[in-house]
This record gives sequence, C-alpha cells and structure tokens, in this order.
Amino acid sequence: MTANAGSLPGKAARPTGSVKARRSLGSRLVEGVSGGLVRVFLIVVGLFWLVPTIGLLLASLRSPEDIAASGWWKVFTEPSQITFDSYSKLLENDDITSSLLNTVWITVPATLLVVIIGSLAGYAFAWMEFPGRDWWFLGVVGLLVVPVQVALIPIAELFGNIGIFGSVTGVVLFHVGFGLPFAVFLLRNFFAEIPRELLEAARLDGAGELRLFFRVVMPLGAPAIASLGIFQFLWVWNDMLVALIFSDSGSQPITVALQTQVRQFGNNIDVLAPGAFISMVVPLAVFFAFQRQFVSGVMAGAVK
Repeated sequence: MTANAGSLPGKAARPTGSVKARRSLGSRLVEGVSGGLVRVFLIVVGLFWLVPTIGLLLASLRSPEDIAASGWWKVFTEPSQITFDSYSKLLENDDITSSLLNTVWITVPATLLVVIIGSLAGYAFAWMEFPGRDWWFLGVVGLLVVPVQVALIPIAELFGNIGIFGSVTGVVLFHVGFGLPFAVFLLRNFFAEIPRELLEAARLDGAGELRLFFRVVMPLGAPAIASLGIFQFLWVWNDMLVALIFSDSGSQPITVALQTQVRQFGNNIDVLAPGAFISMVVPLAVFFAFQRQFVSGVMAGAVK
C-alpha cells in the first residue's frame, strides 16, 4: 500500500511534464509575450498616437517667430521658448471666444435633448404597447441609413421658411434630428434586456410609467446612456459640415471659426494652434471624465 501510494504522485507528474513538452512553439511564444513585452508595445503605440496632440500643444506655446524658425521639438532643448502670448491673443480675438461659447450652446442642448428624448423613446419601444410599435421602430432603424448630405438642402429651405436658418437653434435641431435614430436604436435594445420581472414588480408596487422609467430603467441604463452622451457630444463638438451650412457669423462654432481664420489670414499659427488645441482638449476632457461609464456601457453591450 505504501509503495503504491508513493508511486501515484510520480505517475501523475509524468503526464504533466509530457503535456508541457508537447506544447506548440506558438503557444509558448504567446505566453512569453503576453506579459511585459506587450505592455511596452502598447505604451509605445499610445505615445505615438499622442505625438500630434503634444506637438500641437507645444506649438501653441511658442511664438510665431520660433515656429517659423524650427519645429516644435526644439522646446525640449530650449524651454525658454515657451510662452502664453498666443493664448492671450486668442482670448482677445472676439471671433474665437464667441465661437467657443456658440460651440457650448450648440453641443450641450443637442446632447441633452438626444439623451432625454432617445431614452424616453427607447423605453416606449421596448416596454410599452401601442399600435404599430414594431413598424414605427423599423422606420426609426431605416433613418439610420439616411446620409446627412441628402437632407441639407431640404432642411435648409425648411429652416429658412420658419426663420431659424443661420441661428444656434437651427444647428441644434439638425443635430437632434439626426442623432435621435441612433439613440433610440441603441437605448431600445439596451432597455429590452432588462428583466421583465423587475418591471412587473415595480408596477405591482404602484409605480406608474414615468416613475418606473426614472426610478428603475434610468439607473439600470446609466452605462448605455453615458456612452450615448459621450458619442453625441463628440459628434456635435467636432462637426463642421452642418455648422458651416446652417450657421452664420454670429452663430458659428469653433470649427467654422478656425476655418474662417485660415481663409482670412493664412498661416496665423499663433491663433490657430491654441484655438485648435482648446477645441481638441475639451472633448478629450469629457471623454476621460466619463471613461468609466463609457467602458461599462460598452462592456454591458458586449456581454448582452
């Protein structure tokens, strides 16, 4: 009995060693590079991705003379070139400062309206019964394939007839109209995954539809709603086509204002560099501020 018991561990160990010996070269290589080497590679790729951003930041901190004389990397050897005069000139430029405010007045309402209306419509399509619900939802899905360029001229004529062409209101309404189909489609599919038993239990406790929506559905759908809000904010903030057509000199956002500066003054990099960096850093700040909710929404959608 003692000999047999002592031989069992040896017999169990030999197949393990043979399995390791039979492992393919590819699996061993994958195991070898899955640690620190891959992390170093990803860090290098991330640094290369940040090079244009860093270059724009350093260019915005240099004088026009230094920019014309050498590249932005010269700052690392001559830190005395760094100055905030370009940002001072930017704040003194009425066109740029007003366009930044217009961008906020366009982006924030367009994002909030899409999130609120899309959430309500998504809940209705997911859990409320009304005539033609499925056909209406198919119509919303069909609107996803309509390109923006097709609607530019008809909507421009419509806005001109009702007197909102060239205003912030017109730009906001256009973004809301074209952002809602995707919002409804995304949130309806997310809300439909909520267990029916949970909603029925809330109804048995006396909750109406609005209370059920705000107290149960909205907290559960917070990751998807946050992801939608980030996407919509980035789309509207970085938009140029719609703003170029539907805004005038008094309602143009920062993207159009920077394009106008290039057309009027040529290579006035002392205004364009800080303006472009501010235009870029705001959506980046919004993304990193809601990064956790964004990742939760993407992972929730992937799991479901």
